[in-house]
Amino acid sequence: MNYDVLHLEALPITPHEPLPNGDERRFQPMAITLISGENDAVLVDPPTTSGQAAAVAEWIAAGGKNLTHIAITHGHGDHWFTADLLARRFGATVVATAETIAHMRQQAGIREFLWDVTFPGQIPAAPVTAVTVPDNKFLLEGYEISLVPVGASDAEDSSVVHVPELGLVVAGDVLYNGAHMYIGDAAVDGVQRWRDAIAVVAALHPRHVVASHGDRDLDHDADRIIAGSLAYLDYAESVLAGKPSAHELFDALLKRFPDLRYGTTLAWVGARTIAAVRDGQDRPTAALLAWTTA
Repeated sequence: MNYDVLHLEALPITPHEPLPNGDERRFQPMAITLISGENDAVLVDPPTTSGQAAAVAEWIAAGGKNLTHIAITHGHGDHWFTADLLARRFGATVVATAETIAHMRQQAGIREFLWDVTFPGQIPAAPVTAVTVPDNKFLLEGYEISLVPVGASDAEDSSVVHVPELGLVVAGDVLYNGAHMYIGDAAVDGVQRWRDAIAVVAALHPRHVVASHGDRDLDHDADRIIAGSLAYLDYAESVLAGKPSAHELFDALLKRFPDLRYGTTLAWVGARTIAAVRDGQDRPTAALLAWTTA
């Protein structure tokens, strides 16, 4: 058993206006994980766009393994919109928890208002074809792979993929690896539930963690990634106690974490969402407008 990671660069997104600090608006880079046995393999969290899926398909084909499953950690569209495309290409089964499947359907319902605006003309047809597996577990060449529900992170009802044989957790968005975290939805009600989700991951005692978003130059050391994610949440919570404006929160995060090269767009969108909800806007509308307007 082993795992490999394909890093996809951060794509520019619409709207095209620069962020308050002058950065170009870009989505997060993506880390796509392939867990392999001698002959078969499992893909975790396929990417967003058709172009990204083509790169992933080439990578899988070059490895020469039979892709049996595509596992989805949570319902955000950037983690599954190309799942059906890749499943049909390789004859794989898409699997997820029941809660994730419900979230996928919700995201499909807002796709035209959010994702197709953010990545116009780049996302393929994306029916929700994921199915559950008994006890959220399945086998890869006799080795157990688990979809572990952890609760809320940057999305409700998140899960992680646990491979005990490798000491590996593929964490989706529960953990980030050296990038600004999307706190827009979670921090409105405080980040304790996210801390609780991270505690579930820590209790699995992983040696390696692959976070879906992060810095490709960093390793997968579990202790470092867990500690870094908790430190980010702790600091964000401390700033939020002062009820900052969107600009104040954004500036504070960039000043406190100057070494984070990625995710400034998510930091700004999250800050705008939190400020809008505080001003009385409902959360779904606040998040949608934070993503789709300058």
